[in-house]
Formats: sequence, C-alpha cells, structure tokens
Amino acid sequence: MTQEVKYPVKSIVDPNSTRRYLAAKRTLDIVSALIGLIVLMPIFLIVGICIKLEDPKGSVFFQQQRVGKDGERFDMFKFRSMVCNAEELKACLIQKNEASGPVFKMRHDPRVTRVGSFIRRTSIDEFPQLINVLKGQMSLVGPRPALPDEVAQYTLYERQRIFVVPGLTCYWQVSGRGMVSFAEWVEMDLSYIRDRTFWLDVSLILRTVLVLFGSKNAY
Repeated sequence: MTQEVKYPVKSIVDPNSTRRYLAAKRTLDIVSALIGLIVLMPIFLIVGICIKLEDPKGSVFFQQQRVGKDGERFDMFKFRSMVCNAEELKACLIQKNEASGPVFKMRHDPRVTRVGSFIRRTSIDEFPQLINVLKGQMSLVGPRPALPDEVAQYTLYERQRIFVVPGLTCYWQVSGRGMVSFAEWVEMDLSYIRDRTFWLDVSLILRTVLVLFGSKNAY
C-alpha cells in the first residue's frame, strides 16, 4: 500500500542541509552506487547486446543534458530506449503530450523500441545513472532531474525542485509516476526536500526496489 504524502502549503521550502545529513547521504550514494555497478554489470552487458541487436546503428547509452542543483547542467546517462532520431521526432509529437505542466510524456510513444519498452517499464534504463551518482551530479534519492527547456518554464515556486541534488528515485518514482500530474509531482518533491533525512532516503530506496519491476505506470 502506497504511503500517503502530506503536501506542504505553498511557501518557501527550507531543505535539510545539515553537514551530518549531507555527509551520510553522500556516503550512502558512493557505497551503494559502487556496489550497484558491480552487481548489475551482467545486466548492463545483456541490455547492451539487446539494444544493439534491435538497432545496430544506435549507441547503447543515451546522454542528455539535465539541470542539477542550483541550475547547474550535466549530462545524464541512460540506456537508449528510443530510436536514434528520437529528439528530432519529438517536435512532431508535442501536441500528443499526455502530461500536464512543462514535461513531455506519452504512454504509447512511437519512438520507443521493443527493448526500450521493457527497460522503461522495469526502470532498467535508469541504471547507468549510478555513474552520475558516483560523480556527485545526482544522488540516490532526490527530485528527478529535469530538462533545461522544462526548467525554463518553471514558476519561482516550482524552481525549488532544483534547490537540492537531483536523484534516481523519489516519492514520484514510487507513487504512480505516469498517473501523477505535474502539480502533484512538484508537491511530492518539495515535501521530500522539506522533510528529508537519512532514514527517509533509505526508506525510499527500499520502496523503489519493491516497485522496480513491472510498474504499469512507467512509460
């Protein structure tokens, strides 16, 4: 059963940024990312082969610029789940966007490959972001990193999402994903930023593992 998240009143959020918490969070990130990359290496190999077999011309990994803490940009890594010219085709699909707010989501996006559909549904496509975690550009837990053109449309209230280091998982990741409106998504992120603790991070990581495979709302 999904834990209910109590959203704060619309106001300025004061993140938990104590030195002790940030040190514990970074230690958890480094240790977990190293273990994860080692343990998941066979999956990296299998997924890479499958992506190449379906679409030999494209690369296994996909790099995309995202916005990190305080607006700093970085290249986020993912397994490629779409056709090679996906970014070029996006302009033709904008009017079919099924998400609210400054994000683009389609449940049946024609750019997604067969392998891509599986790795998205199981969140395997996100595994390479453990590299971003090791580099300190991301954390295991935090608001999902947005695209620069999305952040450019944020209100001052919504920009509070980038007050902290973005993460691999968050309330949104374990609470419906594609079924959550952008406004609800923002409130989930700000709730996390306001209340975050080491044990909340651990709890969200464990909850993510439980819902990792087969989320019908991941697309």
